Amino acid sequence: MSIRTFCIALAACFAAATASAQTPSNAGASQTSSGSPSGQPLVLSDGASSDYILGRDDVVDVGLLGRSDFGGRARVQADGTIQLPFIGKVPAAEKTSGELSDTVRKALQAGGYFSDPVVVVEVVGYASRYVTVLGAIGSPGLVPINRPYRLSEIVAKSGGVRDTAADYIIIRSEKGVETRYNVRELVTGDIAQDPFVNSGDKIFVPTAESYYIYGQVNQPGAYALKDKPTVRIAIVIGGGLTASGSEKKVSVMRAGKKTKVKLDEQIQAGDVLLVGERLF
Repeated sequence: MSIRTFCIALAACFAAATASAQTPSNAGASQTSSGSPSGQPLVLSDGASSDYILGRDDVVDVGLLGRSDFGGRARVQADGTIQLPFIGKVPAAEKTSGELSDTVRKALQAGGYFSDPVVVVEVVGYASRYVTVLGAIGSPGLVPINRPYRLSEIVAKSGGVRDTAADYIIIRSEKGVETRYNVRELVTGDIAQDPFVNSGDKIFVPTAESYYIYGQVNQPGAYALKDKPTVRIAIVIGGGLTASGSEKKVSVMRAGKKTKVKLDEQIQAGDVLLVGERLF
């Protein structure tokens, strides 16, 4: 249980003991509720920031501390409002949960329903603010953001990058601005290399370019080109030389031409390394 949840529960117990201080003057309407909007991403609350701004299709729980005769679950409609007992439509879009709580409290007071209500609003479903994650990542799709998230957190929530992924990630903002971030520096770099994402961002993890290694290595095949390995490192990645392999007989097929290559030369995209046999 989070500290915030514990405090709300404690306050609810206290308010229940003093519920007579809030006296309704009119009969209440039935509670309203709303399920998941069709075709919209929706997740339950996992500790949203109080700065989260409500939008269309988000879902909130509204209630009074110590009372059960008002409130319910409501979805933010296309016109930016929610429907509540007694007071009807209430503007909710572009408000934080605290701002919506204050709006509901004032509406209940103005209508003469409660003298000094303590309104609690909790966001329980997120649909309006999300980022799109695509490419070589564990679980691509829409990721709702209910608080400020850094890029590394979104990558983790999406299952991490795949083995075939490139060593960089592209963030494209709603305005079309693209920025690249190195995957390794998300963890090892300073905080500037792990930015906060914004609602509407598209996060793309490209598939790495490949190179190939054949001949006298233990694990021949195609490999993702990451960190610009040398020929020597590529042989190690390929499982090392077989018993009959020779470092002196390494050639590369590049741009349609076969040439000898030095062990300290860097691999290029599309290279085909050929490791030959030693004579004895």
